[in-house]
Amino acid sequence: MKPIGFWFAHLHQALESSLDRVLSGEALTRRHWQALNTIDSGAPIAEALSPFEGAQEAVADLRTRGWVDDEGGLTSAGRQAHLRLKTEVGEFRARATAGISDDDYRTTVGVLEHMAANLARE
Repeated sequence: MKPIGFWFAHLHQALESSLDRVLSGEALTRRHWQALNTIDSGAPIAEALSPFEGAQEAVADLRTRGWVDDEGGLTSAGRQAHLRLKTEVGEFRARATAGISDDDYRTTVGVLEHMAANLARE
């Protein structure tokens, strides 16, 4: 059995590259999606995206596209793009989690969260 670090790195790369392919038709990346989704949720964008490299550049690009306004909210075009992409991302997530029960998914996320918290205390 390979260690968790191997699977974590492998899954991270697979998620990044697979989602980038899903979004490539609109010349977007996973960071663009994270920014759009975060803005749509109303969460504080700077805090929510701080762990992700390239997030601020993605937000700047969304502004250039006219999808994010000067106050940091979605424009009408941004809301339309988010809704359109939400369907594609939902299909991607369904493929990524096919055959995994809700309980197993929650357990996996909980274990990863717990491991991260353990290491944050060091």
